Amino acid sequence: MKKILLTFGIALALVSANAQDTKAKAVVTPPSNNATPVSTADIKFEKLVHDYGTIKQGANGDCEFIYTNTGKEPLIISNCQGSCGCTVPSCPKEPILPGKTGVIKVHYDTKRVGMISKSVTVNSNAKSGTLTLQIKGNVEAVPVEEPFPTQQNKSGAPFEK
Repeated sequence: MKKILLTFGIALALVSANAQDTKAKAVVTPPSNNATPVSTADIKFEKLVHDYGTIKQGANGDCEFIYTNTGKEPLIISNCQGSCGCTVPSCPKEPILPGKTGVIKVHYDTKRVGMISKSVTVNSNAKSGTLTLQIKGNVEAVPVEEPFPTQQNKSGAPFEK
């Protein structure tokens, strides 16, 4: 009985090894001559980083990234995505012809106080590939003003809050 199980185990191991070897051979494919052509569109930004500097909480968090199609065919931006929900980019849907410029608008929600370091990923058919734009700065809290008490109690001291 032991010999039968041992023989069966060895046969199973050989069949399994042969099947894995066949799978590995099936994955390898010769290079084809039908490769997809590389785009000749390209993108060049005036700046890759926008620095807000120090701004107040609730201030305008809009900025623009201007770019030019420096390639030889229309540039198509397929996707723009902010690194979080507080950074919202707006990308053009129409193709940008060679030599023409376009604008990617970015809105940062300045309700959040503290340092800003966010990014926007831009996917396009440009030969330079995916690009990352950055916004940075510091949002300062707006001081809270408390009204001065106008009523006084009988002793002449202001009321306590």
